[in-house]
Amino acid sequence: MPLLEYATPFAARLAERYGLPGAGYGAAQVLRDKAQLRRVTRAAGIANPPWRHVGSPDEVRAFMDAFPGPVVLKPANRQASLGTQVLHFRDQVDHAWAECVQQDEGFLVPDRAFPLRMLVEGYLRGPEFSVELLVREGRTLFANVTEKALFPGARPIELGHTVPAEIPDELAARLRARTEAVVAAVGFGSGVVHCEWIVVDGEPHLVECAGRFPGDGIAELIERAYPITLAAHYYAVMRGEEPPPLPARAERAAAVRFFAAPPGRVTALDGVDEAAEVPGVVRVSASYEVGGTVREMRSSWDRAGSVMTLADTPGDAVKAAERALELIRLEVEPR
Repeated sequence: MPLLEYATPFAARLAERYGLPGAGYGAAQVLRDKAQLRRVTRAAGIANPPWRHVGSPDEVRAFMDAFPGPVVLKPANRQASLGTQVLHFRDQVDHAWAECVQQDEGFLVPDRAFPLRMLVEGYLRGPEFSVELLVREGRTLFANVTEKALFPGARPIELGHTVPAEIPDELAARLRARTEAVVAAVGFGSGVVHCEWIVVDGEPHLVECAGRFPGDGIAELIERAYPITLAAHYYAVMRGEEPPPLPARAERAAAVRFFAAPPGRVTALDGVDEAAEVPGVVRVSASYEVGGTVREMRSSWDRAGSVMTLADTPGDAVKAAERALELIRLEVEPR
């Protein structure tokens, strides 16, 4: 059972060797490679942004010439928004390329090397969502749509998530159907998929899809909002069992909001206890302590902390998180 992105192909291959349920080795390989995923899903008629596999800054600039407007430069086989940047001008390419190819994932880096491959894509403007499915032998047992918010700036790092997304039923159904089309296109067998979308003029466009549990606390948001024990149902599926029927709609709403800080040494951290007392807050966490060093926010690993909430509606869950964040004071002495 893969719980980290880099483990998905090995877990799928091992399941096949033991004759157990799993994603399928071929499906796991496609989902691990954003370029291959683009090829497969586009051939299946799923909307994708224009994209190209690139091996140098000059190839990025050539793409920008062919597709005017902002572009997204990102690794094809990394995680947590690592190295991903939005570029508006040709003179940004060399610096962005140097940053993308020099990754530091700390203790999260695999203990084996694998080559870094780069993609450039046309930048899409529109609301962003993710769809989480629990799948057994290609059949959906549970579906959720999560609404996503991003930090402003050139790096598309998640600011927060809300479960369920407060959107019309028609759009939610369309996002689910497109995700099920991805599952079918890659031949995914059993497990959880976490598929990210940008909706442009009502049509979902694929960002990427992972054959594993979602990160950023989304799984916990789902378990609180519906409420279900998603992990227990997942383990049942992976043992080859048929779990009981799962709810089609959430009973409540849950949200997580992250906060950031400028790079430097932390000199003060106040308000965490007060934030935890805000009605609806279920957890507050800080990634740094006084005396610690805040890194420049280049990926999801660099956020300064988070607040998770539970409320009757998605809007109320978000408001509670924002009220709690206003109470937290993280002071940093610049480097």
